[in-house]
Amino acid sequence: MLNKKNTFKKTAILMALAGALGAQPAQAANWLMLQGTEKADQAPRAKVWGFAQLNYQKTDDTLLKAGPGAGTEAAFNQLAPQLTNSNGFNIQRARLGVRGANFPLDKNVNYFLMAELGNNGITTGGKASQGQLTDASVTLNHFDGARIRVGLFKTPGSEESFKGIPVFNYVNFTTATDRLLIERYFTNSSGDTARIAPVGAVRDTGVQIFDSFKQGDWEHSYALMVGNGNGLALNDIDNDKDTYLYLSTEKVFGKSKGPRRHGMKFYAWSHSGKRTIDGTSGHKRDRAGLGATYFDGKYRVAAEYMTADGMLYNGTTGARTPANGGTFSVLKDQKADGYHLDLGYRIKPNIELNARYDVLNHATDSNGDGGDAAERLFTTTTLGGQYFFNKKTSVRLNYEIRNAEAPNLASTNGANVILSGMDNRLSAQLMMIF
Repeated sequence: MLNKKNTFKKTAILMALAGALGAQPAQAANWLMLQGTEKADQAPRAKVWGFAQLNYQKTDDTLLKAGPGAGTEAAFNQLAPQLTNSNGFNIQRARLGVRGANFPLDKNVNYFLMAELGNNGITTGGKASQGQLTDASVTLNHFDGARIRVGLFKTPGSEESFKGIPVFNYVNFTTATDRLLIERYFTNSSGDTARIAPVGAVRDTGVQIFDSFKQGDWEHSYALMVGNGNGLALNDIDNDKDTYLYLSTEKVFGKSKGPRRHGMKFYAWSHSGKRTIDGTSGHKRDRAGLGATYFDGKYRVAAEYMTADGMLYNGTTGARTPANGGTFSVLKDQKADGYHLDLGYRIKPNIELNARYDVLNHATDSNGDGGDAAERLFTTTTLGGQYFFNKKTSVRLNYEIRNAEAPNLASTNGANVILSGMDNRLSAQLMMIF
């Protein structure tokens, strides 16, 4: 038997972070307020903007060591989204948007539109297309303390998934965010090889009431959202609705502002919903988390802990690629939790060193689908750096040390033999904002 996850360890990390933040005189932008809240007479009617990310990623392409797919490519060593090569260049994201306000009839109305043109899970799922709509919302800023956003937009929640991609500090998401929050949609749980929709991209169509309140150096924010629970699709597929809750409080340092504002923030969030699969509705999909961030222009610290209850994405059968008979699968009733600790240090104003440690404890409920044999433990240590040519152009380099195991199975079990072949991953990315 391999060692079980260490609950004490993750608790100690979060407590240590909280203590460290509290001892400091106090990148923590308010993502909730950065879209759709332009003040009257201070925003154009139409501002076109966007960004592009060109990536290179590489693994050693270690082949599967056991199971029906032994000797073929391992899905976890192939590059997303196609899973057909272990190294190569890719335009991971290329987004074009337009936003505006200051209309003659009502200066309190803002809008936001954006489409994705890159090669990723948004544009390659079933019924997806190059030029997939990702955002289409209108914000009504008429009521003090209760702004209203309606349409398709990013849902409030985890800092990693909620923050703006143009200021993301790494090439890839943590494993917990990727597997627990980036929702995949399938026709059945036994593993249809084709998704029936693009990935959810932590977005939903619905209505949100939100606002922020300043009290001295502190800014307190809240959001309550009700959505279809159907990702980027503009329609609902059942009568179930998802509920999103978000609270944050942040001490803002000085007069800094924008997506790299200096501050210390604490936040908590929850997401509750139900899904229809295999022709039956009512399958639970609940997520919740809490975390903290600190950024003063030189030092950056962030940590988050999240839980999942209900439906979980479970990768491909036997870790095989779709081309080699692997089918995507979902666990209908299971639990998971994950956490990460992220550190950054600006050795110069335009050079930052980064280190991140993330853990996902997947399928931890012995009474859930698959029982003890289904549990998987993923750990990743990411070392990297960023170089900022200017505020809108940067390059980053990451090296991910990745490990996975089935903690309730012997090391000689086929599942652990397969997981022992997970490669480390090298990633480089050029980011351009316009």
